[in-house]
Amino acid sequence: MLNLTTAIYGKAAASTFLSYISSRLYKGRAPANCPYPYAVYAVVTDVPEKTFTEDFENVIVQFSLYSTASGTTEIETMLTYLKALYDECEFDITDATLIWMKRSNVVFQVEDHTTPSGTAQVYAYYVDYEIKESLD
Repeated sequence: MLNLTTAIYGKAAASTFLSYISSRLYKGRAPANCPYPYAVYAVVTDVPEKTFTEDFENVIVQFSLYSTASGTTEIETMLTYLKALYDECEFDITDATLIWMKRSNVVFQVEDHTTPSGTAQVYAYYVDYEIKESLD
């Protein structure tokens, strides 16, 4: 799993998406008092699959995008850059081969988050990607 998450972050390294969110892409959760906008990614499921000759991993990774901008332009731009980066993308994974990375679900929500200065209205996108990798 470490190799896959390293590859996901590596793919983002010099991207417009990462630049747009000022390199605030975190695994698992963002640090306390993290400035907006930011994104978090996490493995939701990881299911092994075996055939007689091959081993695969079927993984769902969720990207959570957050913005406190007064309108939805910032969060929509974040989603656009995320999709451009990861939809049907290619990247190298140590000790595995990426077969596909497909966006499978997107949910938009408006939430209240507690911040040091009080409660803030936050726009959020939750974007799921289905990843299939062949283990070498």
